[in-house]
Amino acid sequence: MKGITEEKIRKSLDITKKALEIAKKNIKKKKEGEKIISMVECYLKDSLYFLEKKDFFNSFGAIYYAHGWLDCGVRLGIFNVNDDKLFTIE
Repeated sequence: MKGITEEKIRKSLDITKKALEIAKKNIKKKKEGEKIISMVECYLKDSLYFLEKKDFFNSFGAIYYAHGWLDCGVRLGIFNVNDDKLFTIE
């Protein structure tokens, strides 16, 4: 797919992994937070799988699903973070 490069995918993976580590350290609601973290980790694995297969479209999509779960957790108050560069705070 035009515009989706391996470099762009790797950059997005790094950003999402960084956000995940911050979220893991700032869980307010343990049960819900652990479920979200599990989903994020699964989508990150999916992204790496698709990247290995050179399926950039699905790799990129999986990253965005992963990060979307994190943003949802922040918006619902499951994670207590204040980094508006890595998360959708408001």
